[in-house]
Amino acid sequence: MMPLFAVICRDRAGHLQTRLDTREAHLAFLGSQPGLKAAGPLIEDGEMRGSLLIVEAETLTSVKDWVAQDPYKAADLFASVEVIEWKKVIG
Repeated sequence: MMPLFAVICRDRAGHLQTRLDTREAHLAFLGSQPGLKAAGPLIEDGEMRGSLLIVEAETLTSVKDWVAQDPYKAADLFASVEVIEWKKVIG
């Protein structure tokens, strides 16, 4: 079994419209990623303000490489992106 990685993205303040405008392309991109196990927006004050992805991949570098191709990244939505190895214990 390959390792799992958590990808935690935080949106730039005041860029909800960028997220909404790019959402369809972002979801299509995620749908084409074979190692994606779970994904969804982070919610603050009832608004989408980031993303959490769980990815199965061989290396941290490979995950960082495909995250860099995300349409949200190209739209300059993210203030920060963190990729860290994660271990599933429950669920």
